Amino acid sequence: MRLGEFDVVEPLPEDEDIIAISILRPWINVGRVGTLVLTSLERHLGASELGRLARPGSFFDFTRYRPRTRVVEGRRRLNIPNTIVNYAHDSESDKSYMFLHIREPHSNGEDYADAIVSFMKRFKVVEHCRIGGMYDSVPHTRPVLVTGTMNEDKASRTEGLVSMRRSTYQGPTSIVNMVSNLLEDSDIESTSLMAHLPQYVQLEEDHMGKSRLMEALCSMYGFPDSLIRPDRGRKQYQEISSAIQNNNEVRRLIRQFEQYYDRIQSSTPRAERGEDITLAPSVEGFLRELGERLDNGDAPLENGFSDDGESDDGEQPDRTE
Repeated sequence: MRLGEFDVVEPLPEDEDIIAISILRPWINVGRVGTLVLTSLERHLGASELGRLARPGSFFDFTRYRPRTRVVEGRRRLNIPNTIVNYAHDSESDKSYMFLHIREPHSNGEDYADAIVSFMKRFKVVEHCRIGGMYDSVPHTRPVLVTGTMNEDKASRTEGLVSMRRSTYQGPTSIVNMVSNLLEDSDIESTSLMAHLPQYVQLEEDHMGKSRLMEALCSMYGFPDSLIRPDRGRKQYQEISSAIQNNNEVRRLIRQFEQYYDRIQSSTPRAERGEDITLAPSVEGFLRELGERLDNGDAPLENGFSDDGESDDGEQPDRTE
């Protein structure tokens, strides 16, 4: 069945008050933390596909999001990158959820945002929660910082887990932010959670970031704590500490990040103003070099901790050709 720009799977859910949880790939999904969280929630709730774009080529450049071929039981299959929406009803809480795996569009961005908003309105979504991860000047030796925007009730439930400081960023952003703006204009509640991950060590899958996001979501929506699973993330970060033990430059960098982290987590007026820490010239040079290497697609450090790009592993297969 066609619904706007989406092909949807029948029968359609008739639930009301659906909560939509979305991720935006690839830019706001570093460490694949959003993908990991959504996949865990979908498996826990037994989610199934609700819809996907009927013509993803209207919005995506397939020389940038490459289709992939696989051979399954002797038959060649073509996986086409897409924006996919899954749905589940949680019988324990009697809540319904829509999970949106959104990709950054390359063209017709306004139409793309309109299509996503129309889809959510059709299924009577009452809240849209955006989750994701970004790299930041934070140390791996402190709890992963999660910032967010939410109402007072959710802020109370996540006290100690989520920092409510608003971002002061100004500059280039994603056209997909239109989705939240349009939903807010329609009086649909908007919530966001962002995990801030250490930029000096970039894991393909950051399970510490994933567990911190999941912990916040469990507090907000009542998912079982068994979904948090912090052990794998702790092991990853312990391995990072071992790997950098003899790298004095990185250790100096981390000490400055620890000072910055402790300050922004305090309630001092300076931290509330969002002032940045003044880094040593050698550290600033290191970060500039790191940024240039990331822009060129190189590994951030020579210790093997690198992200080779957004993976499609685990994504549900697209159309078969």
